[in-house]
Amino acid sequence: MVTESVEEVAARVRGAVSRTTGRDASAWPVRRLAGHASMRSYWRVGQPPDSQVVMVMPEDARPEEATSGGPPPEDPFVNVQRYLARVGVRVPAIHAFLEPERLMVLEDLGDEMLETRLLAGDPAGPLYERAVDQLALLRARAERAPDPSCVAFGRSFDRTLYRWELDHFREWLLEAWKGAALSPSERPEVDRIFDDVAGQLAAEPAGFTHRDYQSRNLMVLPGGEQAVIDFQDALLAPRQYDLVALLRDSYVELPPELVDRMLARYLARLEAEGGPRLDPAAFRATFDLLTVQRKLKDAGRFVFIDRVRGNPGFLPSIPASLRYVREALARRPELGTLRAILARHVPELG
Repeated sequence: MVTESVEEVAARVRGAVSRTTGRDASAWPVRRLAGHASMRSYWRVGQPPDSQVVMVMPEDARPEEATSGGPPPEDPFVNVQRYLARVGVRVPAIHAFLEPERLMVLEDLGDEMLETRLLAGDPAGPLYERAVDQLALLRARAERAPDPSCVAFGRSFDRTLYRWELDHFREWLLEAWKGAALSPSERPEVDRIFDDVAGQLAAEPAGFTHRDYQSRNLMVLPGGEQAVIDFQDALLAPRQYDLVALLRDSYVELPPELVDRMLARYLARLEAEGGPRLDPAAFRATFDLLTVQRKLKDAGRFVFIDRVRGNPGFLPSIPASLRYVREALARRPELGTLRAILARHVPELG
């Protein structure tokens, strides 16, 4: 595959904006925006408020995270955006999808993420209240109105996928990063526990899940409204999954009392939006189990992104991910054997 120069990409995205808006954008400024771990790249054409964002997609449009289900009949970003907009979630407008060129012209939502507003000193409480309220609204409406035409409803976190992600931790964090290996007596025991964790999570009620509903995928708009981005990998998973992404965010660590308050708020808002009344203790237990699974995967994924994609930018987030796992394991004493084995090789979990 031929790699384009910055100048070549700039010419392409300017051309896409010109055709979409009917205005000559050939001399407009172009700036690449942060794409984080995505294989897609994002370019701002023009100066806000008179600007557009162009998504440049790789030719290989496979999901960026491991998933299940066959290839989608429609671009997942377009497909999921339409569903989210229909159920009342704020998402970027799609102005044009130039599919043969793998270019998409999007509404420019600005640069303010939930993460950047926290770094700027905004109080965390109101920001997370809005995020949790929107998540509860999304989940309740999606459970009432599942849509088979939305790609998210055709793929799910199943036992195999949960297990693959746990092995991703073992391969990349434990073996590649720590240079360690489970002993012949440890490996069968860890495999057994990983199988059990995957089976428990796969048995949970599943519904529409963003998958990465966290501080870098929530744009804070003027007036405080939050828009959701990076939703193309959406699938079916337990209600707690997006809450783990949000409240156990590897980029932003929250005080335990705020996490507790936001979990209680979610349960209340879910019921108020027409969702079920759920038992708080059982809900928290699954939240903790998902924290173990998701954050082990994240720690391994950050090493993978460094070693395979040549992007070391996520390595500083490994310690927070492991702290979350350690804390969640302490709340699930039946996983004491797993904690003891992993801590021999990953001291941060001890």
